[in-house]
Amino acid sequence: MKTLYVILLLLLSLCGYSQKAEVFQKDGLAIRGYDPVSFFKQDGPMKGDEKFSFEWREARWLFSSGANLELFRSDPEKYAPQYGGYCAYGMADGHKAPTETDTWSIIEGRLYFNYNRKVKELWVKDKKGFIEKADINWPRLKNQE
Repeated sequence: MKTLYVILLLLLSLCGYSQKAEVFQKDGLAIRGYDPVSFFKQDGPMKGDEKFSFEWREARWLFSSGANLELFRSDPEKYAPQYGGYCAYGMADGHKAPTETDTWSIIEGRLYFNYNRKVKELWVKDKKGFIEKADINWPRLKNQE
């Protein structure tokens, strides 16, 4: 029984640590291994390739091409998702939440993600208002659980 408690405590501490990261990561990859630059191109989102990887903000980013890697490297703030890839709606509500890549939006040249499609439906009803609230919350929450 004591071993079970130790394992549970270890798992809980690992979960808390992963949420403290400034960039949302799944399986050790930022934005689930998708190429952030590809969201801005007409072809749409593409999975990144291990041979085109870059470490930024304590996260590993993958790219579909060397050209996209270089674009990101030259100006990561331009291509990285807002709020570290955490849910824009959740950030407006004052908390970090994971995201799914199929919920993406580009608003005024910025990439945003949401928790899931249902949450995105809520978010699109007042994107501007939610972005204003999330922008206020992000500096306080970006390094917290």
